[in-house]
Amino acid sequence: MAEQTVLITGGTSGIGLATAQLLHERGARVVVTGRNPDTIRTARGILPEEVVVVQADAASLADSDRLVAEITERFGALSGVFLNAGISKALPLEAIDETTYDELFATNTKGQFFTLQKTAPLLTDGASVVFMVGIGATRGIAGGSAAAGSKGALLSMVPSLALELAPRRIRVNAVSPGAITTPIWAKSGLPPEQLSTITESMSTAIPLGRFGAAREIAATVAFLLSDDAGYITGENVVVGGGSGLHA
Repeated sequence: MAEQTVLITGGTSGIGLATAQLLHERGARVVVTGRNPDTIRTARGILPEEVVVVQADAASLADSDRLVAEITERFGALSGVFLNAGISKALPLEAIDETTYDELFATNTKGQFFTLQKTAPLLTDGASVVFMVGIGATRGIAGGSAAAGSKGALLSMVPSLALELAPRRIRVNAVSPGAITTPIWAKSGLPPEQLSTITESMSTAIPLGRFGAAREIAATVAFLLSDDAGYITGENVVVGGGSGLHA
């Protein structure tokens, strides 16, 4: 991936951070964004100094404008964008209020759409765009209706965006992870014993018998961003260990 310049939104933790590390190892110039000062500080300590870390909220169009200005000044163009920033709140139907609903769609849907719109002029012909969606958008997660809907909206955009950007040979795809071991589980607020019981129970329902690793999703994203995926566009790649399959 030498000579590639890639933007990763939500790249200061979890899958985004793993992707930034992998792409840098493969020779790409990488820009990551995050909005949490703690994860930004941690990422700056983990990532090589060549990786540019920018504080930016995906839900803020003003932050997106500032981000684009910085990328333009530093690099002038982008060969790839991984639209990974997102939030997730597992709540039953009756517990979702307007504020929660609006926050999910502002970050997960509006933020990613306008980040693409604002970075599109920087994309080189033949560039690649990858949206982070998630298995809940197509296979269902109890309590995940609003979060899945905000991600599913992105998924419905992928074919149309792939057609619209095809004249520039820009490919647009999505990746949908299943259960992945990331820091998001620790943020659930559940006691460690209860969390361990839940994750073990979930693992038994996955045909491959385990949670995935962030690095495995990063490798899929890296493939979609690379020339090896040069004839793939408008698709959703599910990486879930067989979740949702039935014997």
